[in-house]
Amino acid sequence: MKASDDPGRERFISGMSHAANTVSVVTTDGPAGRSGVTVSAMSSVSADSEMPTLLICVHHLSPVCGGILGNRVFCVNLLRDDQSFVADTFAGRVLPAGEDKFSCTMWATGKTGAPVVVNHLVAFDCELIQNFRVGSHVIFVGQVVETIIHDGHAPLIYANRGYGTPLRLDEAAVTGQVDEPNNLRIGCFFTFAPVYLPRLIAELERQNQEIDVSFIVGHQGQVLEALRSNACDIALSYDLQLDRQIRIEQLAEAKPYVLLPASHELASLERVPMHDLAKLPMILLQRPPSEQYFLGLYRELGIEPNIRFRTPSFEMVRGLVGRNLGYSLLTTRPATNTTHDGCSVVALPLADEVSPGRIVLATVKDRELKLAAKQFASLCRKFFTKASEGLQKHDSREN
Repeated sequence: MKASDDPGRERFISGMSHAANTVSVVTTDGPAGRSGVTVSAMSSVSADSEMPTLLICVHHLSPVCGGILGNRVFCVNLLRDDQSFVADTFAGRVLPAGEDKFSCTMWATGKTGAPVVVNHLVAFDCELIQNFRVGSHVIFVGQVVETIIHDGHAPLIYANRGYGTPLRLDEAAVTGQVDEPNNLRIGCFFTFAPVYLPRLIAELERQNQEIDVSFIVGHQGQVLEALRSNACDIALSYDLQLDRQIRIEQLAEAKPYVLLPASHELASLERVPMHDLAKLPMILLQRPPSEQYFLGLYRELGIEPNIRFRTPSFEMVRGLVGRNLGYSLLTTRPATNTTHDGCSVVALPLADEVSPGRIVLATVKDRELKLAAKQFASLCRKFFTKASEGLQKHDSREN
């Protein structure tokens, strides 16, 4: 009988799925090359030795095993609860084979030379001191050279074969009180939240003065994690980075456009070919999934963009473009052609047929929507039906 057919093994695996563990990306770099993998098997060993020690367990077939053995260093990047996309990327669930996993987030270099996630929760930069194999996994023991902590966030948790976030028991949870039907918690993607959400909330409160609205604005990972963890009831997002827990309803297509300084020589065109942009300096919106989406548009056409600056700030992108430091590709269209510091920009359609962004209404499957969420969903359908023409055909020179 093969080990995989052993009912005791399957029962053990099923039982261990109930154990809640933090999620980390283990990385290494050096003579044996750069590699990384997602792990949940990480533990402190001792804080009382000359240097603190920890251990990780990695499958023996993972390329990271050879990398750690060859480089003799590794970094345990403990992820935040809005970084499930990073975890899925290094677990091989997101990017196609051959794609660079490290493109999913920003990196720095630790004291040992191992890659460190820039916006991690905690990073343990380690030198390898011991390793041995048990069954299918290699246990690596490392002495921690440096511990870097970023407070203000919760850890990403993996349990019951899904991601979650730790929540403190509040009075309502302890007493069994039920959430009020008129309390509505909305999640919204950060680039288009300022454009759409204020209008939607104002109209919703006009229709129902009893409603009590709160909202969470963040990038795609934050919004989806808020949905999964029941921190929000309903969300507006893009149709990217979704999993089987999330139910979506498409509301509108948001076609990508090129943002140029008003004085740029291409600003007089009706439509801009992406090949004309290839050699120009690009300002890239560096927030997943936006970064992957925009770079994917170039891959569709076999073009390599000339990236000058990367920034996670939508308004910083517009500001850099306004100062004639490059162009950008975006999908969200603010109502103004003026940047925060008073420069003029223009948004022009692309001449190429490329994949549009899709704005969706997202909820959790098998979770019943309260009345306030149903009212918000109905309002969104009407709003985006009217707005669709503007999203697809708008030329910012008309403003």
